[in-house]
Amino acid sequence: MESLKKAGFAEPSEIQEKAIPLILKGKDIIGNSATGSGKTLAFGSGIIEKAEKKRGIQALILTPTRELAEQVGEVLKKFSKPNKLDVSIVYGGVSISQQISELRRAEIVVGTPGRLLDHLGRGTINLSNLKILVLDEADRMLDMGFLNDVEKIIKNCPEKRQTLLFSATISMEIEHLAEKYLTNPERISVESYVDPSKLKQVFYDVPRMNKFSLLVHLLKRESKGLIMVFCNTRNNTDFVADNLRNLKIDALAIHGGLTQGKRTRIMQKFHEKSVYVLVCTDIAARGLDIKGVSHVYNYDLPKTSSDYIHRIGRTARAGKEGIAINLL
Repeated sequence: MESLKKAGFAEPSEIQEKAIPLILKGKDIIGNSATGSGKTLAFGSGIIEKAEKKRGIQALILTPTRELAEQVGEVLKKFSKPNKLDVSIVYGGVSISQQISELRRAEIVVGTPGRLLDHLGRGTINLSNLKILVLDEADRMLDMGFLNDVEKIIKNCPEKRQTLLFSATISMEIEHLAEKYLTNPERISVESYVDPSKLKQVFYDVPRMNKFSLLVHLLKRESKGLIMVFCNTRNNTDFVADNLRNLKIDALAIHGGLTQGKRTRIMQKFHEKSVYVLVCTDIAARGLDIKGVSHVYNYDLPKTSSDYIHRIGRTARAGKEGIAINLL
């Protein structure tokens, strides 16, 4: 808990209070917690307390998306500064040469499965001194088809290690993964970060041809809080965002087809509130820690119940009211 106090947190969150003592004891963990619960600082504090300078890579955090890797990595960089630990963030879509240089100095690595496998194949990452492996947002990694990649990476880690698995939903696939690679894990479950009493869910049964018109009507009617509109495909995401802009609604699209630089610029505009509508796919939005979202629109209904939970969990956070609007 010392790193939390140094960071200025007087009171740990529920997941931090439950997880940190177990992590410091060296226990494997299955943590059932959503984005925004404080889990990054939960496992991050344990890692920072245990890692030692110039002892090689001692902690590896696997994340499903580039955005989440960036987010987790930046948090760890900030809070590991007093310990002078080097954190390397690795993902695809950017130059690999700088990553190779950073990996030589790193004690902590955060990355996506594809690029980590690339480094393993090139021999540019050495995991022989690894103490802690974190599978962050494991359900999303499996949803995105990364199971084989994740297993290949795990098999390149020392058998004697601590493994921490965090997931918003615990499916049978997650259970099988945990059974295979975790040793006598402690289970932690925290209450959803969304306050159900503050969340209003609305359903509109509307013909497909009228769906966009209804969305425009609703967006123009609402006060300008931050709004997320979810679509199931890149094409739909672009279609909705482009047409909203044509109608003078400040909207931008984010999906996996954009370059990392463009995605970063879009998120910066949304955080700065120079645009107030973010049209996105589940994959692109996964793991983004966005505060102050007042409305979530499901322009396309999600394919799974876990996706629905993740989407509506973007609003009604930290005691604030929120609305989830579903266009059927």
